[in-house]
Amino acid sequence: MTTLLIPGHNDSPEEIARECDWYAEHLGPDVPLHFSAFHPDFKMRDVPRTPPETLRTARRIARERGLRYVYTGNIHDPDGQTTTCPGCGAVVVERDWYVIRRYELTDTGTCVHCGQQLPGVYAGPVGTWGPRRLPVQPVSQMS
Repeated sequence: MTTLLIPGHNDSPEEIARECDWYAEHLGPDVPLHFSAFHPDFKMRDVPRTPPETLRTARRIARERGLRYVYTGNIHDPDGQTTTCPGCGAVVVERDWYVIRRYELTDTGTCVHCGQQLPGVYAGPVGTWGPRRLPVQPVSQMS
């Protein structure tokens, strides 16, 4: 799930706390939640971009409410894009934008440090994703 935090519209700590409480109750603590930064575009050019600190505050509120996989987006924030193991607290996926700097999960999604199974779907080792553009093939050309 992703919440676009728009300054003056849905970015108050109280509203974020209510969202996180609902999220925890209805979806559970293991469904990832992304707080994404707004930037002025199209029909909302009169609204300022979301300050990075607002996203970091939202992430802190969510984690205080028991959500385990909370991330920040549309800003440079390696800490807010990193996944830690709920069992031992070790960094298991360290991201910096689209670059995966560290990946310490087995191909079945267990922490290499303590063996804790992380929720999610894992299809083998990490790929070679990064900041480069990848060509997109039409479905008709895929085999």
